Amino acid sequence: MPDLAVETTPIPGLLVVRLAVHADARGWFRENWQREKMVALGLPDFDPVQNNVSYNTRRGSTRGIHTEPWDKFVSVTGGRAFGAWVDMRDGESYGATFSVELDDSTAVFVPRGVGNSYQTLDDGVAYSYLVNQHWQPGLVYPALDLADPDAAISWPIPLDEAEISDKDRANPRLADAVRMQPRTTLVVGSKGQLGRALLAAFPDAVGVDLDELDVSDPDAVAAWPWHEHDVVLNAAAFTAVDQAETPEGRVAAWTANAAAPAALARVADQHRLTLVHYSTEYVFDGTRAPHDESEPLSPLGVYAQSKAAGDLAVATAKRHYVLRTSWLIGDGHNFVRTMARLARDGVSPNVVDDQVGRLTFTTELARATRHLLESRAAHGVYHCSNGGEPMSWADVAARVFALCGRDAADVGRVTTEEYYAGKALAPRPLLSAFDLGKLAATGFASEDAVVALERYVAELEPATDSAARP
Repeated sequence: MPDLAVETTPIPGLLVVRLAVHADARGWFRENWQREKMVALGLPDFDPVQNNVSYNTRRGSTRGIHTEPWDKFVSVTGGRAFGAWVDMRDGESYGATFSVELDDSTAVFVPRGVGNSYQTLDDGVAYSYLVNQHWQPGLVYPALDLADPDAAISWPIPLDEAEISDKDRANPRLADAVRMQPRTTLVVGSKGQLGRALLAAFPDAVGVDLDELDVSDPDAVAAWPWHEHDVVLNAAAFTAVDQAETPEGRVAAWTANAAAPAALARVADQHRLTLVHYSTEYVFDGTRAPHDESEPLSPLGVYAQSKAAGDLAVATAKRHYVLRTSWLIGDGHNFVRTMARLARDGVSPNVVDDQVGRLTFTTELARATRHLLESRAAHGVYHCSNGGEPMSWADVAARVFALCGRDAADVGRVTTEEYYAGKALAPRPLLSAFDLGKLAATGFASEDAVVALERYVAELEPATDSAARP
């Protein structure tokens, strides 16, 4: 008998599965759904949650064309049927068609938004289909006229001789049909530096902040329409490192950085979402460098501990990316903007020279996010920053001063111990540079941090000069 095989079709994502049927004098046996083998051959790991059977008494029974908002794996048990599919998804492939005869050795994977229809070629045919969303009464979804001239399906049994429901006879033509819209990306924490960069990189995304969706609130999470999304980018976090050491800050840090990501991980598995979560070099104690993804977590302060807990929680989701980043710079208050302001105000600051790492510009982190999703890189933890040689904070400040026309030597250099003297500050890791090899292995080339810094400061100058004028 032929081996199990998966074949593509003219409709993107619609796959024909050739099943291995083992027969003898008693009848036959087949593995109707075999996750490990089928996924290895290219079938999506679509997590079915419900199995339905539709029995058709007479030859010529015709159903469709229905466009359900879920993925579907269809086969027949006994007899033969003609299957026809029309792409009802908004986009370039809208209206594309495909048909094939279904028998004991043929099944079809139907992605969300592709209209499906079936016509029995024998008496007593049962369709068996797995779906990855529970059916709900009253659910309305797009449909298409079986006789639509643009789809031009060649039905083996003429429709005027077929058994068709009154409802299916009243379905609209392709020109008037409702197009299935794609699920969107949701950016949580969209008002922050990273959130704004993610919205720019994902222009079709929906952005929400915690005042619109408090993911630490079970009622708010339960009420959100998660079925409208396929990816969640969690850019929300409590980042006040020193405040996290206070009683109030400790609660806020653990709520935002640990409890909220844990809630999103549960949501991701429940609704088959891909969860992208952003973490920090603070999950390491900074006693070694560069940090690779296999290094054990060793957080120092409350902020660091809460972020490490969030990393572990997100890792429980089946489809997840944890992007650890360092020294984030974007559209908002940050170290580079502060140094540029001090340079132009004639101030000569003292900056720590023994904390060493790499800048990460929010545009770079957003670019890496898009790369991982579009390349379908293996899920897991990735370290992401701009590239180039690691620098200290004092090195960065000196570069900014030079770019602003000041003498780099105007930046004083002190140790962390000297800078912390007399201050109640949370501990910082001294060595923060990441090993970027795992991300590079996916085909992502990190831009040098110095190149990105020069561009950032050049773009910052007009706004800074204007703001400085009386």
